[in-house]
Parts: sequence; C-alpha cells; structure tokens
Amino acid sequence: MTRLLRALTAAVLAAAALVALDPSPSTAVACPAWTKTPVARGYGTLENLAFDGTGGMLLSESSLAGTPGGLRRLAADGTRSTVVPNVASPGGLVVDGRTVYFNSGNGFASGLFNKPDGAINAVDLDTGVVSTVATGLVMPNGLIRLPGGDFVVSRDVLGARATMTRVTPAGVATPFATAATSTNGMAVDAERGLLYVDSTFDLGTVINVVDLAAPNAAPRKIKIPGLGPLNSADDLTRGADGYLYVALNVAGQVVRVDPDSGAVCTIASGIPFVSSVRFGAGPGWDPAALYATSFTGTVTRLTP
Repeated sequence: MTRLLRALTAAVLAAAALVALDPSPSTAVACPAWTKTPVARGYGTLENLAFDGTGGMLLSESSLAGTPGGLRRLAADGTRSTVVPNVASPGGLVVDGRTVYFNSGNGFASGLFNKPDGAINAVDLDTGVVSTVATGLVMPNGLIRLPGGDFVVSRDVLGARATMTRVTPAGVATPFATAATSTNGMAVDAERGLLYVDSTFDLGTVINVVDLAAPNAAPRKIKIPGLGPLNSADDLTRGADGYLYVALNVAGQVVRVDPDSGAVCTIASGIPFVSSVRFGAGPGWDPAALYATSFTGTVTRLTP
C-alpha cells in the first residue's frame, strides 16, 4: 500500500468516524426501483445534459484523451452531431428558447489551483453563433438561471472556497450563498423562491435550501445518508412532482428526495459515476422518464 493510499484510507476512516457521531437526522425510506434502459454509449466523460425542445438531447462531453471536449446533440433516433466543438471542460447547461448557455473551464486543476479560466457561454441553436456571457470564473460546474435572469454557477473543489457565484447577464460576478460549500447540482423552485444545491466533497452529503430573498442567511439542510465523498453528489433536478432527483456519482445511484419531509429513497443503482439527471422533454423523449449521463460515456433511461 502506497503512502498516498494509506493517507487516503486514514482520511476516509476518520471521516466515517465523524459521520457516525453526526447527530443531524437523515430519513431513508424504501421505494420501487425504476427500470434502467441503455440509450447511448461510447461518449467521453459526460458532465451534464439538457433537452433543446425539438428532439435533441444536449450533452457536455470531455475527451478521455485530454483533448478539448464539446457540446454534443443526441437525437431521439440515435443520430449524433456536434453543436459547439473544442470546448475546454464543459459543465452545466441551461436551455432558454433557442439559446443554450453552457459553462467552460470546469476542470479539476482549475478548481485545485484556483485558476479563473472558466466562463459562461451561449450558442444560438439556429445560427450556431457562440458568444461569451462572463469570464474569470473558477471551475464553473453547475449552471442555473434565476427567475430574474441572473445565472448562478457552482464549484465543488476546495472546501470553503467551493461556493456559488451569481452572474448578471452583463457578466458581473459576485459571491452567492457562501454558507453552502462544495456546491454542485442546483435546481430552482420559483414559486417558493428557493434554490436547492447539493454538496459533493463535504463530510456529509446535504442539499442546501437557499432562500432567494435572503441568500446570505444560513440555509436549511436536507441530509442524504452516507459519507459525503463516497456519495459524491453531482447534478440534481426537480421534477414536476416537486421531488428532487440527485445523481450520486461515486455511489452509482440516483436518489429521490422529498424537500419538505427530507425523506430519501434510492430509485436506481448500478450506474457507475452517474453525473446528471433530467426528465425527458421534446419529441421522442419520455417526459415521465429520467435520463442519466455518466463519466463512463453512457446515457441511461430510468422509467418508473
């Protein structure tokens, strides 16, 4: 066993001991497993997905060879194409009409060394023209748009630094809800004025519930059972049923969370390094099914 492996093992065991002493409650309940059906394989590392509303699934893909990735499109009939080539470490995706906003510079090294080489970009799906919304961001991972039009990006590497940033459409960036750390997947409940964001590498896996009217206030926390790094919560989405659906990357699971009661159940497992989940939208995609991407280059349909 190498010195590094011994150190990592000791860290995990110490963290597990602390988790055992953690008094904060979590509520695990049973629920039926959803059916898993392969949709696509053979991509590089897939970080995020979204639907363009006209029959396409958009995928942010990074190359396993270290070359620039890109924004890909997968049609419901299996046809593959590229929307934007040569994107360095693409991250979160947001579709607004015929415009797709996407992060670049979502690289682990950027987060580790605090390099502000990330950006929010936009592509017009009709013309293919790419523009830049904001630059100077550090490892912009998740991406969400608030009801007023501002963007929020998340960052999950380096503890207290790994918070969210609010970005105006003019590109002005300011810290946002800094009490939430190791931030990753996000979803907005516009009616309640809430933003949900999960933690990836914190000791325990939590979903922070941020009040958009008072984002600097301490967020309510919903705990997901398990050790944080061994879950590695990645992206999340909010369904029409009001539940939150969270991809647990290292655990290879997708869990459903009741944001009111805090009840958590596992709807799918055995999806190695699952990274993002979205409900189907547009021609050819089942709106009742969740579509899940993974770091192993697969897309899987989950059907209740």
